[in-house]
Amino acid sequence: MASVTGVRFTLVTSSATPGEQPATLGTLVARTVRLDLDDATALVDLLPADRPVTWLRRGEGLVGWGVAAELRTRGATRFSDAVKWWAETTERTVVRDEVNEPGTGLVSFGSFAFADEPGDSVLVVPEVVVGRRGDTTWLTTIGRDSIAAPTVSAADEPPAPVEVSFADGALDGERWMSVVADAVARISAGDLEKIVLARDLIATAEAPIDVRWPLRRLAESYPMCWTFHVDGMFGATPEMLLRRERGLVTSRVLAGTIRRTGDDERDLALAATLARSSKDLEEHEYAVRSVADALDPHCSSMNVPEAPFVLHLPNVMHLATDVAGVVHDAATVSSLQLAEALHPSAAVGGTPTPVATDLITEIEGMDRGRYAGPVGWMDARGDGEWGIALRSASVDGPTVRLFAGCGIVADSDPEAELAESQAKFVPVRDALSP
Repeated sequence: MASVTGVRFTLVTSSATPGEQPATLGTLVARTVRLDLDDATALVDLLPADRPVTWLRRGEGLVGWGVAAELRTRGATRFSDAVKWWAETTERTVVRDEVNEPGTGLVSFGSFAFADEPGDSVLVVPEVVVGRRGDTTWLTTIGRDSIAAPTVSAADEPPAPVEVSFADGALDGERWMSVVADAVARISAGDLEKIVLARDLIATAEAPIDVRWPLRRLAESYPMCWTFHVDGMFGATPEMLLRRERGLVTSRVLAGTIRRTGDDERDLALAATLARSSKDLEEHEYAVRSVADALDPHCSSMNVPEAPFVLHLPNVMHLATDVAGVVHDAATVSSLQLAEALHPSAAVGGTPTPVATDLITEIEGMDRGRYAGPVGWMDARGDGEWGIALRSASVDGPTVRLFAGCGIVADSDPEAELAESQAKFVPVRDALSP
């Protein structure tokens, strides 16, 4: 057994610009041992300030810190660059894994840009990873040479954000509603069936924001979501783009949203309304169909439920469908490659997707960066979990850029979509409050 305090190792980093391949690195050593950690200790509380990464849901998942190796890439080849780099990295890594669970051994965390341009993408291997799955907790250390297991303990308390103010991002509410109206007109004209339009909100503090503060708040307030952070992109996403584990692939599709009121009886009535809404059911059907079509070439069998269920979150409710399949090419296709095949789904792009994404570039009026792109982790076996970076924000010193998006179909009302976007800002906005 190992115990846990903060520790530092020499960094081994690699980066690539468009057209460049990362430099070859020396052999890495990854060692995973069981960890005797009190069940009451939250994984997020272990994070030091040294490049923290997280992927947490209901107290389980992975946290890490430090950088043993890293790839930065951009453009249309960002996924294939990452797949190639990860294959090379796993080949030159000696793994000593005493636990043998998904997420043990060599692990990377990634955050990918929504579009080919602009936006950068990153795949990072931490120096230290702590994971929890059921009754099993483990510690992985990764470095250039054989590494003695560090000790691990609760990190210092992150400071609260100081004097945070909020302002419109690229478009104010009125201008964004005009964009939505334009999209509805194009849908009605037959140009496309659905488009997802996003907007941003800028938060500014008087001092640099320690991302561990909102991460702790999100993990506590939204335990049914996946609380994530990779390289400045953080949030609590309700949508699992892709999980691959021992040959089984699952994807949670969300499309169709209604805001909660806080009154239980009223919310149950609203949930029933959502489940019968032709507008929301149409939007949801497009999203499910795009996921099923993308997974079908890789699966020998699939289960696609005929009707969605209503997912209840603290601030909103969504129509949700869990698509599952058995991967027939798991030996050659990793979770990241499956995530690439799924991205962008109709849930974050639209239908038909190429037409919708072109229109997003034309009328949305902002750079999404990594918003609505794949975010998550992958191990050396290719198993992993990739969510969609929703209910999310990017942090840079004292500035946080929050994102929210809405699916637009022929029956969409601009004022209702604006209200929905405001509800989707709530998780990160509240998490920035002292």
